[in-house]
Amino acid sequence: MNDKIREKQVRLLAESGENLGVVPTEEALTKARKAELDLVLIAPQSNPPVARIMDFTKFLYMERKKKSQNKVKAKKSELKEFRIGPTIGQGDLDTRVERAIEFIKNGDRVKVTVQMQGREKKYPEVAMDKLKLMEKGLEEVAKQDGEPKTTPGWISTVFVHK
Repeated sequence: MNDKIREKQVRLLAESGENLGVVPTEEALTKARKAELDLVLIAPQSNPPVARIMDFTKFLYMERKKKSQNKVKAKKSELKEFRIGPTIGQGDLDTRVERAIEFIKNGDRVKVTVQMQGREKKYPEVAMDKLKLMEKGLEEVAKQDGEPKTTPGWISTVFVHK
């Protein structure tokens, strides 16, 4: 930046982005000082290096602002999990479906796990029926991500936004 540029010649860009051609570094510095701005080296690897006349503090401010906006946009989708039993009532299941729809609309993924205990483990088809009911309730906003995973104590699947 400014006097720290050690190159003999630079390709100069005006504040508006207009290419002013290849000029000696001293001339570029005088143009920048005349405009009361800074001379910033943007592409030191190119031949000749590219320098731009700009307000450096404003540039840093805009970069920070852009970075923070990108952070907001790049919200990670979280995995929300619902654990239900194979004997869950229809009203409770409807409540879980409504909450899952809210999470999916917010961009999150939803994992539904049906936990079986004791004798319930002998009837995994009952647990699969509950997963199918959950899938039917979510079919308008979500799709199932892969097949349900089954282990001796539970069956689970993940739903993602369509």
